[in-house]
Amino acid sequence: MTTSSPGERGDLLDPLCPTRQLLDRIGTKWTSMTVKVLAEEAPDELRFAELRRRIPGISQKMLSVTLQSLARDGLVARRVEPTVPPAVHYRLTELGLSLEEPLSALRVWAETHMREIDRSNQLADEARPG
Repeated sequence: MTTSSPGERGDLLDPLCPTRQLLDRIGTKWTSMTVKVLAEEAPDELRFAELRRRIPGISQKMLSVTLQSLARDGLVARRVEPTVPPAVHYRLTELGLSLEEPLSALRVWAETHMREIDRSNQLADEARPG
C-alpha cells in the first residue's frame, strides 16, 4: 500500500492508492450519521451515551468502532474526564467538519432519490426469471 504526502492528491483508480480504504471508512451509514450528529453540535462536544441516543439503531459496539476509526483518521477529537466512570466526550475536528458538507450532499441525494432506486430494484426483481 502506498501512502501520500500532505496536500498530495490520491488516485481512486489506482489499486494501491489508500483513497480506496479511506472511502470504505467514511462511506458507511454509521459514519455519515455520526458526523451529522456531531456537526449539529459543533463546536461543542457530545458524550458517548448522547451520541448513541441520537443515532437510532446503532449498537454500542458499532458506535465505538465508528468513533475509534474517525478519531484515528483525525476527524474526531476524544476527551476523557477522569471521573468514575470516565466521561468521554467527542467533537469534530476542523478536518471532520470539512467532511460534513460532502456527506450531507450524499445524504440529501439518497433521501431525494430513494423512491426511484426502490422502484428500479422492484422492477429488476419482477423481471428476474424464477
